[in-house]
Amino acid sequence: MIKEFFWMCSGADTDLLQESPKSEQIKYAGIGGTVFFTAIMAFVSSAYALYTVFDNVYLSVLFGLIWGLLIFNLDRFIVGTIKKQDKFWKEFLQASPRIILALIIAIVISKPLELKIFEKEIDRVLLEQKNEMTLVNQGQIAEQFTPEIQRVEGEIKSLQENIDTKETAVNDLYDTYITEAEGTKGTLKLGKGPVYKEKREKHDAELKGLQQLKDSSNVKIAQKEAVLIQLREKQKLQTANSQPIIDGFDGLMARINALGTLPSIPSLFILLLFIAIETAPVFAKIMAPKGAYDLKFEEQEDALKVWVTQQKNQRAMVLDTDGSLNEKVYYDVANDEEIYEYKKQKAKDLLKLQSDTFYKKQSDVLG
Repeated sequence: MIKEFFWMCSGADTDLLQESPKSEQIKYAGIGGTVFFTAIMAFVSSAYALYTVFDNVYLSVLFGLIWGLLIFNLDRFIVGTIKKQDKFWKEFLQASPRIILALIIAIVISKPLELKIFEKEIDRVLLEQKNEMTLVNQGQIAEQFTPEIQRVEGEIKSLQENIDTKETAVNDLYDTYITEAEGTKGTLKLGKGPVYKEKREKHDAELKGLQQLKDSSNVKIAQKEAVLIQLREKQKLQTANSQPIIDGFDGLMARINALGTLPSIPSLFILLLFIAIETAPVFAKIMAPKGAYDLKFEEQEDALKVWVTQQKNQRAMVLDTDGSLNEKVYYDVANDEEIYEYKKQKAKDLLKLQSDTFYKKQSDVLG
């Protein structure tokens, strides 16, 4: 049962294999097994690749099964259509398009399996890329908000500097009238004289102005600090909204690119392995000597060719003979007097009928 299934996978004629030696049966069972297991690997490979895209097990398995059946059918077609020739170079030339197709199939099958085999290394590369992308993203977002933040901070700093300058001036006036009262500076007279009062009044006026400046500036500073808080919240929100996009940067294309950054030797070995597996049935068919199955198959094809050629030639001869007979028959009929008189009478009847019909129609028109 399994042997016949592998025969079917090889694209061979199972009826001829039943009549062939055991060595031929084993050879084609091996070729069919290679085709079958290549399709299994194609199914696993495509299912994993599609799972990285859709993140859905059932959908990945469904499309993976379709892809595996497609590869199975292609491989079976490739192997089954190779015919044994008398010379190796003729067989190789005949199989060259199929070898190229087998190489393409091997590359397509091997790539997703490489992604799975080197999954841990790819994850590390993707993590580094994500971290770098996060820093770049944060820098780009900061560039959008930094000028506005710096402008508002500068305005707050300017308002605070105005308060500090005014406060320093008021403190200097305070020291002036205190030292005037103590007699250590100014008029150097102890006591609260007219100069003291003048300086005290000036200080009190400036102190009142300072308080007004503080009140108005604190309101402005509070407003600008609220603007700063809003800007920083917007910056954090934009950074948070863009981070999931970076975290989701692990699709099929990203993983293939990450695989390309890893050392190429291990990937090359895996690719060569799949190329060897995929092209093995083709080369086995080419390199194997012409066996009993090939001779039976060639005999069957030759018999069919001979039969088709005979049928084609016979139909051509029948057609030629029938044409010759028709020419002779119609030549004899053309010289027959009875046929001539009969056809002449019918022509007369037809002309009379046409004349009568025309006369009737014209009479109806004229009234």
